Amino acid sequence: MRPWKILRMIPFSIQKVFFYGYWKGKMKMLGCLFCQMASHEKPVKTLYEDDRCLVFEDINPQAPVHLLVIPKKHISSLNDAGDGDRELLGHLLGVAARMAKEKGIDGSGYRTVVNTNAEAGQTVFHLHIHVLGGRLLAWPPG
Repeated sequence: MRPWKILRMIPFSIQKVFFYGYWKGKMKMLGCLFCQMASHEKPVKTLYEDDRCLVFEDINPQAPVHLLVIPKKHISSLNDAGDGDRELLGHLLGVAARMAKEKGIDGSGYRTVVNTNAEAGQTVFHLHIHVLGGRLLAWPPG
């Protein structure tokens, strides 16, 4: 059964509580998958790692190259990033560019995407940057 069909079977009130927990940063309680990956509690094939971020391939790639750049610090969405996170956000974009170069898509072009909240397509409520390339990417997306 497809995940979205299962989601439709869950009462909206339960969905709302679940997503509220994500939005309010209650990830340790609910078990944020990306926090677990960043702390090496869950295995992940790491392409790059430093003291502030981690890069790995998306499990559901939408392009020949589809990477995720995640901060090790839990930030639920771009809306939850504060003034103190500006340097981290810049670092994440720099790492995205570095990885695009490593994957050989910097010359032909690539797209960076940050989905913010459920209606924009954010499914894991831990800030992450998608790096997509290796094919012609149409505009507008979605």
